[in-house]
Amino acid sequence: MKRRNWIAGVIIPAVILTAGMAFAGQISVNGSTTVLPIAQKAAEAYMKEHPDTSISISGGGSGNGIKALIDKTTDIANASRAMKKEEIEKAKANGGDPVEFIVAFDCIVPVVHPSNPLKNITVDQLKGLYKGDIKNWKEIGGSDKPVVVISRDTSSGTYEVWEEKVMKKERVFPGALLQASNGAVVQAVSKNPNAIGYIGLGYMDSSVKGLSVNGITGSKKTTLDKSFPISRPLYMYTPIKPAGDIKKFMEFVVSDKGQKLVEEEGFIPLK
Repeated sequence: MKRRNWIAGVIIPAVILTAGMAFAGQISVNGSTTVLPIAQKAAEAYMKEHPDTSISISGGGSGNGIKALIDKTTDIANASRAMKKEEIEKAKANGGDPVEFIVAFDCIVPVVHPSNPLKNITVDQLKGLYKGDIKNWKEIGGSDKPVVVISRDTSSGTYEVWEEKVMKKERVFPGALLQASNGAVVQAVSKNPNAIGYIGLGYMDSSVKGLSVNGITGSKKTTLDKSFPISRPLYMYTPIKPAGDIKKFMEFVVSDKGQKLVEEEGFIPLK
């Protein structure tokens, strides 16, 4: 899969919109760095077919995208986790009525440096590492080296899914090094032989080594059949029922053509 170097986001030039209301031919997208490459690829293809449309895309995390959706400062929020009940209530209180689109599926893969001899890890071992209870790789069958734990920050939807499915609602310990994006995690792990991190499947490349979890490798098949224990849908949200250019773009993302782009980016299409 492709090497990605995005840290906070990618901008496709466009006029920055206000109040979350797209002017004709202008769409703003904000949020998850996991969904970012899907949105970027789809936007590039869509603008080639619709040269009068300009789409602005930025990252910053699912939480930031959803906040922008609530505040009506973006037309589409990318999210790697579902909106929470309280977020939907805030949006409605502000005159919105969020509409959810599942645009792809993904799994979160634990990654280590390629020199790490470990190949498999259990969910319990991951929890022990991220709680700070396991401090040396030898405790779980690795080399006698200290573990460097790398996590996403709390505004990340990937972090929230990790917290739910791995940490079982317990917090990552304060000694973990926090990164703002999947790409930043890849870079950090690739440069540290003692590090462990976690990334979306679409960000896997040869600079890091993915670990199987509970003996199951993260893949298209194991994500769709839910046998891989850290799987999830990926979302785009609109503040209200979309119309005009926004509706056309969302239809493109979930179309056969858009879903082919999802697969090209290393993620798992809906069909």
